[in-house]
Amino acid sequence: MCGVMDRPGFTASLVAGGVAGVSVDLILFPLDTIKTRLQSPQGFHRAGGFRGIYAGVPSAAIGSFPNAAAFFLTYEYVKWFLYSDVSSYLMPMKHMLAAASGEVIACLIRVPSEVVKQRAQVSASSRTFHIFSNILYEEGVQGLYRGYKSTVLREIPFSLVQFPLWESLKVLWCWRQEHAVDSWQSAVCGAFAGGFAAAVTTPLDVAKTRIMLAKTGSSTASGKVLSALCGVWRTHGISGLFAGVFPRMAAISLGGFIFLGIYDQTRSLLLGLGREQA
Repeated sequence: MCGVMDRPGFTASLVAGGVAGVSVDLILFPLDTIKTRLQSPQGFHRAGGFRGIYAGVPSAAIGSFPNAAAFFLTYEYVKWFLYSDVSSYLMPMKHMLAAASGEVIACLIRVPSEVVKQRAQVSASSRTFHIFSNILYEEGVQGLYRGYKSTVLREIPFSLVQFPLWESLKVLWCWRQEHAVDSWQSAVCGAFAGGFAAAVTTPLDVAKTRIMLAKTGSSTASGKVLSALCGVWRTHGISGLFAGVFPRMAAISLGGFIFLGIYDQTRSLLLGLGREQA
């Protein structure tokens, strides 16, 4: 039935989210590297250009599973906890709250991985472990969480757009065809929702990248998002605020297709196996 809430299946959500996260991060890593280098304050070519586009992939691979698993476990739990009437006009608000909660938890895992990954992406000659060790030595644990606030401020608006739109598109498609959406249809909805959300939140992504790549002790490194945005605006104007928007849209649209499609498919398979064994 369209929009009917399944039984929680939190273990399935955790595993499916982790599998989806690892899959999409490894498949789309080159596009993410190009986007990061386009946003780098040193410029695309000096940051590495098209060379070593898999630099930093160990950090992404290690962080992907727990990050995505934590997000979807929280997302599904909050949706279940708040669930009441599927026809309620408040459902998009509940999806927004669930997505925002998921991002706050997931960013505790994502940010350290992202800091190491992005520094490796703009310094392809350095090894991931060496970068990780340098951050701990020079800045301590707080260095791994540089940009936490900017990441949360980027991810929450992104999820506030993406997930209610994804859920609404699935319900609409379900209503039009009068049966539940297939995994590939959920993936198409995810691609559209992700691409749209990526476009409108690119300035926040630029600010997050600048903060994570800033030299230790600089004003940008303090993590003030508004200050970072103003700095980009003063030096590069509107084009600077939307630097990397097209590879970001391409990566996240394709990522939304893979991520949400694999998530739905894996979760459905796991829930089906659970019902068979019950």
